[in-house]
This record gives sequence, C-alpha cells and structure tokens, in this order.
Amino acid sequence: MVTKDIQQVKQRYGIIGNAPSLIRAIDLALQVAPTEMSVLITGESGVGKEVFPQIIHQNSLRKHGQYIAVNCGAIPEGTIDSELFGHEKGSFTGALADRKGYFEYADGGTIFLDEVGELPIPTQARLLRVLESGEFIKVGSSKVQKINVRIVAATNVDLVQAIAQRKFREDLYYRLNTFPILVPPLRERPEDALLLFRKFAGDCAERYRMPAIQLDDEAKQLIQTYRWPGNVRELKNVTERISIIEHDRVITADELRLYLPNLNMEKLPALITGKPHDDAKMFNNEREILYQVLFDMKKDVNELKKLVHDIMSGNLQMAVPVEESEPYTHQIDPVPTIHEIETVEESLSLEDVEKEMIRKALERHGGRRKFAAADLKISERTLYRKIKEYNLE
Repeated sequence: MVTKDIQQVKQRYGIIGNAPSLIRAIDLALQVAPTEMSVLITGESGVGKEVFPQIIHQNSLRKHGQYIAVNCGAIPEGTIDSELFGHEKGSFTGALADRKGYFEYADGGTIFLDEVGELPIPTQARLLRVLESGEFIKVGSSKVQKINVRIVAATNVDLVQAIAQRKFREDLYYRLNTFPILVPPLRERPEDALLLFRKFAGDCAERYRMPAIQLDDEAKQLIQTYRWPGNVRELKNVTERISIIEHDRVITADELRLYLPNLNMEKLPALITGKPHDDAKMFNNEREILYQVLFDMKKDVNELKKLVHDIMSGNLQMAVPVEESEPYTHQIDPVPTIHEIETVEESLSLEDVEKEMIRKALERHGGRRKFAAADLKISERTLYRKIKEYNLE
C-alpha cells in the first residue's frame, strides 16, 4: 500500500515505480530512519541504491547534520584509511599537514559507504571499531578519538560469499547488517520499466527540445520482458540514445532491439547476457570470470585436439573441392600436431586473458575507466590496480 509518506518520498527523490518490492524498500527506509541502527542496502548495480541513504538521513534526527557519501571502490587501497579516518602530519610521504577524514567531517551526521564490499581487510577492522565503540585513530597517530556518526552502507557484492572467501569480515557484516534493505532489480518489476521509459523519454525531450519518443505495442512488450542486466541505469542510457539517434518518434520492436545488444548474445556466458540458463553461474569477482573463460577455451582446444586425432588416424576425411577440367595442385597446409596444440593451450595464462579483457574494455569505452570497470563488473579501484599491474596506462 502506497501511503502519503511514501508518495511524498517518491516525488521528492524522483523515484518511479509502483512494484510492491520497491514500495516495501521505501517503507523500510522510512521506518528505520528515526532510529540509530546501522543499515545495509543491497541490490544489483544500477538499481538506484544511492537514493535510500538520503531518504534515511533526511527522515532521521540527524537531518541537520552532515551527510557524506563515499565510494569505497573508487579510492586506492593505499590511501583509503587516510581518506576515511584522516592522518597526522608526517605520517607518510606527502602528508604535509594534519588532515580530517570523512568520518570526522560526518560527526553528528550520517556517512554513506557505497561499495563497502570493496574495503580492504585492514580498513574493515578500523570500520568495525567505529561501529562497536565510536572510536577511531588517525593514520600515524596513537590518540583515540570519539565520533558520533551513523553508518549506512551499500553493496552489490554477495557479502556472505565474500565472507566464505575470506574477503570480508563476518563480524563486520553482522554489525552493518543490523537492518537490511533489498532494492529489487528492474527485471522483477516489469511494469515499472514502461513508467521509467516514459519518464526518461520526457526528460530527454525537454532537455533537447524535441518530441518525446514513444513505443509501439510490440516494443512495449519487449521493454517489459528484457532482463535489463544494467537495471535502471541501462534503461536510462538506452532511452537517451534512442531519443537522440532515431528520427521517427514511434519506436518499433525491431528498432529497439538494435539498442539491446544482450539480446544477440545468447550463446555467451550468462554473466554477460544477464539471461537465466539452466547452467548459469553467478560470478562475484573478475578472477572467477577469467577461470570460466579459460575453461571454455580449454574445452574448445580439447575438441580441436579430438578432430586432429580423427583426421590423423583416418577416421575422418577432409573433403577437397577439385575441378574436373584441371588438376588440383594447391598445397594443403600441414595439420597441426597434438604437441603444437598443447603448446598453444599452455601459453594461455590467466594473466594474459585478464590483461586482454581489460585492454579491450578500455578500448570500447575510449579509455574511460569508470565505464570500463562497470563493463568488466569490477570496482574502479580494482581496475586501477590491474592497469598499473599490466602496464596498460
């Protein structure tokens, strides 16, 4: 049920949609706002998790205090402790003066830690101390400082699996997850997709002073059945591209398909297509993606080895077209040996594949690292580290 308070929140923050799961998430944010509980917001990339910490802050007793949002995945690992907790003069090279961290600036207010799953383990220990006792120590200092800050965190990472992989502290997870809020993906609220499309089309038309695009019946059906792996962010980008490129203001399903490349990638891994397959796997980091790629490549190499073996053993003959009027004199290239194929297979290292994937992602996005990181489904900080590691500057 959409109450008056929920309707006001939707209008204030520009939230579009009437799906029960979305209304439930807004209602939970309003209920927890007046308390001092820590909140963990989960959901896939692009669903709009960043709106909910603002709802919580503005409806809390801290609404007149500072609200600071920090993208943990965009801060280099070597400086993240200093950014969050501050540092003393001379604590490291370049520390020319004392500096406050984000937590100190947020004292008396709310701090939003986006991509909290990307925090390094040592930083997680510092964050746990803040949650348990409200205490922290600046980098290079021995003095314990007290702060009064509310923490709202968000992640698109499966933290339970991250705990199993020893990438996230279990005690920190339970401290953050005092009050969980799940923001639903767009594919679970297909009716909202049409509402969002109309909103984005109208905004684009107003911005560029052009008639708003519309969808025919078949295109409307496609909008609702497409899985939107990039969620609301992807829908917004697609709507804006169509608005600019297409001259006809009524968009057909065939025209819409041109802007949904995932529809044409059904043979690729489920990670890329975003479509459910019986053998679909969920990948939580770039390492698992690369292992799957290597597994698929190894499978192809094994099939090639079997083909070569059949040819060499006479079980399979190669058909060669020959003109009756003149003898066939073309030299057939020698068939690669099993040893040669195995040599090629062994040369495919995990690092080579990883480096090539990063290079191609950067090329696709014109060197823009933020978009390349989103394409690779990794954090910006991880991408920065890999670029430096593979000398891809």
